[in-house]
This record gives sequence, structure tokens and C-alpha cells, in this order.
Amino acid sequence: MGKKDQFQTRAIHVGNEPDHETGAIVAPIHLTSTYEQEEVGKDKGYDYSRGGNPTRKRLEENLASLENGDHCLAFSSGMAATTTLFQTLSAGDHIIIGRNVYGGTYRMSVEVLSRHGLEFEFVDTRSPENVEAVIKPNTKLIFIETPTNPLLELTDIKQTAALCQQHNIKLAVDNTFMSPYGQRPLDLGADVVMHSATKFIGGHSDLIAGALVTNDPNLAQELHFIQRSGGAIPSPFDCWILLRSTKTMALRVQKQSDNALELAQRLNASSFVDEVIYPGLENHVQHELAKKQQSTPDGNCIFGSMISLRCGSIEKRDSFLSNLRLFSLAESLGGVESLVCVPYGMTHASVPPDMKISMGLTEDLVRLSVGIEHIEDLYADIERAFKE
Repeated sequence: MGKKDQFQTRAIHVGNEPDHETGAIVAPIHLTSTYEQEEVGKDKGYDYSRGGNPTRKRLEENLASLENGDHCLAFSSGMAATTTLFQTLSAGDHIIIGRNVYGGTYRMSVEVLSRHGLEFEFVDTRSPENVEAVIKPNTKLIFIETPTNPLLELTDIKQTAALCQQHNIKLAVDNTFMSPYGQRPLDLGADVVMHSATKFIGGHSDLIAGALVTNDPNLAQELHFIQRSGGAIPSPFDCWILLRSTKTMALRVQKQSDNALELAQRLNASSFVDEVIYPGLENHVQHELAKKQQSTPDGNCIFGSMISLRCGSIEKRDSFLSNLRLFSLAESLGGVESLVCVPYGMTHASVPPDMKISMGLTEDLVRLSVGIEHIEDLYADIERAFKE
């Protein structure tokens, strides 16, 4: 199975080859912590599952292929992956992070890793000029989300990659919101891609996992050393579930995005909310960038399944939330079921209030993660919740 095969074909077959011993179409789960060695220092490729596991290897081959990368490392969570990436740096190194970053990334950076001598700076990365203005001689990494969580701000990956190459800085992209089906940052010049595989890769809200994908063999080796040393690995069972889930990723993500675009257009034409934030709307200030860099493997524009709404008041927000039937109030996203959350007090609770306000993260903002339910049922649920 090669890179010339189409995304949907690779999603089903790479890492999912039939078991060579029994011919089982679905490969077995290797639920083992250790491995018999033929003699001291001579094994069959594995010695202890913290360092490697056959089921995890299958998953890593699958995800690397879907991101058009050469190397993938799977982790116990998206935050474990991000933390491992930051641990490749040393005390005194400077890291530029998008200001509208996931709250967990902010918390880990400011409240944990900064105590170990890493210097973090949060910047509005929508403008390359903003990024270039804060680059220092000790800047080693730029870490961006695009689209961001939850304000759906975009960063031009290709422009930022060119800036990084000019200054000998590595570029990391959190691609969680788009999945490998909707955006492939390595193709646009990024050095490493991070996923919370909990979200669209898993797609069923039944596990927690993360991944890093890169084409840099030296970086991959360093990441594996830290992973093996720290032990933030996913279980073989979760790897097996993820391998099952990637087989349907293209179908799920496309349907979710189709539903979200339809909902966003209808809500934008209604008077239910003060503002609809969705890159697929022509009034989104970065709509053209979304059209340019967010695309399916077939080259079609795709805008994702995340929508943010400004309700206008906390009272209207709470009334809306209490009247929903199909959208469950919960954190996370990317599952087949639709969810709603209030980022100000949920996903971004750890971000200081003044920083939230400065980037437009207000208390009346709600974030929808649109699932694969029937579009008419989803819209009827939202319409009823706003009218009651």
C-alpha cells in the first residue's frame, strides 16, 4: 500500500493488513506488556510495550500515511503529544504560540513548563507580521492551531512555514479541528503535526489519544526517546479502536462538515444570535484562506464541523442550552453525536479572564460540534431551543 493510493483506501488498508499468521481480516490486539527474547539483547523487534507495541505500530503507520508523513508517534492524549513536543526544547528556548490556543495547551505552557525554563509568548498568528515581530534569537518553535478553538481563527500555514524556514525555526500545527481528511499541514511546509486523536480521528467519544506526525527522522527519533522515557503511550486496545475509526474518517468528517455548513448558513440568515462564526461563511474574514488551505484529499474545499455562536447575553445562552434536546452540553468535539459547550467556563476555564476578553472569548459564546445526525433534526433542535 503506497502513498499513491487515495486517502479513503489508505485509511482502510494501511496498518490494517490481514494478520499474517491466521489471515484474520481484522488484526489482533496485542495486549502484552513484555515480549519473550530469543537471547540477551536479541528480540523480535519489541522488548517492552512502553517502547513499542505491534498494535500501536499499525496505528502509527496508518496516521502517518493519512497526514502524508513518514513518522508517527501515538500518545495517551493530545496533551501528552503536545507536552512531548515541547520537551524536545531546552531551558531558555522561546516558543511562539497562537493566542487563541486550546486552554489545556495554555495551562501546560504557563503553569507547568514555564517553571522549567521554557519561555512562551502568545501571539495573534493570523498575521505573519505579528509573528515575525516577536521572533528572537532563541525562538525554536512556533506552535499554531488553525482553525483555533473556539473562535475559528486561521493561520496561513504556508506563509508561516516560509517564515520559519527563513529563521531556522520549527513549525508545529495542531490539526485537531480539521483532521487529516480536511487539512494536511506537512504538505504546506509544517515540520510536525499534532492531533488530539480523541476527536475526529476517534470520532465516537469513547477514548483519549494523541499523535505527532513528521517527516523529520531526527525529530521523530527524539520524540520516541522522550515518549519511551516518559511513558505517555496509548493502550493497545485504544490503538485498535482508533484503527477501526480511521476507516470511516472520510465519511464522518465530510458529513459533519456538510451539516455544519448548512447549519451555519441557516443560522446566519436567522435572527437567533448576534454572530455566527464559521470559516465556510463568506462573511468570515478569513473565508478565502479557508478555501485555499482547508481541502479534502480530492481537492475540494471543506470548512469543518465546528461553529461558534454569540448569543448576545448569558441569559439567552442559558435558555438556549437548557432547551436543546439533541446537542449535549459537554466538552470535547469531533464525535458522531452533536455537542455544545461554553468555552469561557469549560474548555478555556484556565485562561485568565483578561486574556479571554482580549481575544473575544466572551461568556455568551457557545461552541457547537456538529455530528452526523439528520440536518433537519439538528436545525429543528436549535430553532426550538432559541424560540422556547
